[in-house]
Amino acid sequence: MYKDKRYRVRPLQEIKEDIKMARQHYGNVEKVFLCDGDAIAIDTEILLKILDCLKQNFPALRHVGCYVGPNSTLAKSPSELTALRAAGLKKAYLGVETGDDRLLREVKKGVGADQMLEAGLRLLQAGWNLSAMVLLGLAGRGPRSHEHALATGLMINKMHPQYLAALTVTPVPGTVLYRQVQKGEFSVLDPFETLEEMKIMLEAITVEPVKFVGAHASNYLPISGTLQQDKEAMLQKIEHVLNTRDARYLRSENMRGL
Repeated sequence: MYKDKRYRVRPLQEIKEDIKMARQHYGNVEKVFLCDGDAIAIDTEILLKILDCLKQNFPALRHVGCYVGPNSTLAKSPSELTALRAAGLKKAYLGVETGDDRLLREVKKGVGADQMLEAGLRLLQAGWNLSAMVLLGLAGRGPRSHEHALATGLMINKMHPQYLAALTVTPVPGTVLYRQVQKGEFSVLDPFETLEEMKIMLEAITVEPVKFVGAHASNYLPISGTLQQDKEAMLQKIEHVLNTRDARYLRSENMRGL
């Protein structure tokens, strides 16, 4: 997503000015998201000052969220994560991607499955509201598709986030994956194969409650619900589409996006 940008932390004064401008433009909002990628990598002392500035400018503020990377999360001590939560940073979006250790390393996530699990658990133990994001189709076509889906479901059982969001891998020009597809080194799943992965993953998840959100624009079949409450109905919907192979149930390619 950020091919034309390098990660950097903007000066604190710049951020404070942006917050004041946001107050003037949006008014006294209740929710704020810290843009852009992996904001938790910022030094804890600076993050606390940002959160304090948000409170001062938005008295109605009740929720601050951000993307978190596994390495940057693990770099924070439990006391730092607890302090950030107490200061109002309540929601973390963690790109788990897969529970398959080998696959995590192949896609250069920077951690293995054990470290990914530890990152999620640390956030939860510190009282954060955790949304885990996973990628359907990450292993490509073949037996590893099943392994990826199953391992991901089992990872969610161990981590037990409050939210689980599934997205579908979409090769983008200029990326390593796109070049692998062009060379025939990676076979992208067809729409029904992505649903097979979703089915395997959902069947493997036994913890509750978990709010499953599968309505992302990249997905062929928008489906959401609360596990385990809505699990049977969700699986029945997936199985019906798989049995009929009726493309009319699916999003068309021109309606899908990243």
